[in-house]
Amino acid sequence: MLFDRLAGYAASGIYPMHMPGHKRNAGFLPPGLPYDIDITEISGFDDLHDPRGVLLEAAELAAGLYGSDRAFLLVNGSTVGILAAIGAHTARGDKILVVGNCHRSVHNAAALFGLEAAFMASETDEATGVACSVDPAAVESILGRCRNIKLVVVTSPSYEGVVSDVGLISQVVHKWGAPLLVDSAHGAHLGFSSGFPVGAVQSGADVVVMSLHKTLPALTQCSLLHICSERANADETARLLSVLQTSSPSYVLMASIDRCLRLLASEKDRVFAEYEQNLAHFGKLIKPLKNLRVICHDSGPPHPGFYAFDPGKITIVTKNTKFSGSMLADTLRADYKIELELACADYAIAMTSICDSKDGFNRLADALVEIDHFAGL
Repeated sequence: MLFDRLAGYAASGIYPMHMPGHKRNAGFLPPGLPYDIDITEISGFDDLHDPRGVLLEAAELAAGLYGSDRAFLLVNGSTVGILAAIGAHTARGDKILVVGNCHRSVHNAAALFGLEAAFMASETDEATGVACSVDPAAVESILGRCRNIKLVVVTSPSYEGVVSDVGLISQVVHKWGAPLLVDSAHGAHLGFSSGFPVGAVQSGADVVVMSLHKTLPALTQCSLLHICSERANADETARLLSVLQTSSPSYVLMASIDRCLRLLASEKDRVFAEYEQNLAHFGKLIKPLKNLRVICHDSGPPHPGFYAFDPGKITIVTKNTKFSGSMLADTLRADYKIELELACADYAIAMTSICDSKDGFNRLADALVEIDHFAGL
């Protein structure tokens, strides 16, 4: 694996007359950072923008694991993948359809490439304040009226863990002659276990961008872009990634991507089985909740506009309680030393992964049950 190669190189005694400027001199600098494996593109370590060796092996492993035709390693997060994917499938002046709650990188891509973006908002569930899944019928209605749409961009799963029917949406989009790009930044962990929804790569999307670092054990900024069909322009995507992504990619980040992928390849069954057990245990612990509600982990009736949920997203609804989502997050931080991912008016989000411990789930559940006692109106 790439990390082992880097560690072996660090111990080889070769003196670096090349970048970076710290020269792998860990003794010269304060401890704690991996200076010894932070290198540049030197002999034997491949080139991110023209991979033919160890980085190509990692990209091919990613494609094999997720079932895509081709995968690209990203060290500038999903943001650069979305920018490149949108640019690669449009020309200046084209119109794109953006469905659901999109990331700001989609807006930036439209501005950068001179595109006209039509936005279709999803219905909001009044009981929770959470946006519902993308409605395939609504997508078809728009495409039927606007015949000049060149690309459709859908977010699934959403920040809140709401999954859309990418399979049906892709059929609709392809019927009208456009490719489908799925921003699956929050869905890199999907498709490895029957306890989770199927991922976008396996559901008919043409291009999928995902952040390993959001829901899997990888360092921040570690992401992937998948080419999933012949409708996708792989060559132009590669060209734009070389334009938009750094020309000095971090080998520390690329080693993190490689290590994460190899963990999935060898241990996915075990780690996801434990993850499912922890989530099921958490669901049992929060059954006493009477005021707070946790979507997908309670017995409340689901809104018909929700196609599916990612059970790893703990979306805690505070609507119709004494708390706002922000107040709940403040209380968990101050009184229970638990830091949440996101907080807004009606809900707060706790993100989990295969790396969470049973004790961590217990701690969050116990805190929510205790807070629930004085959350009622």
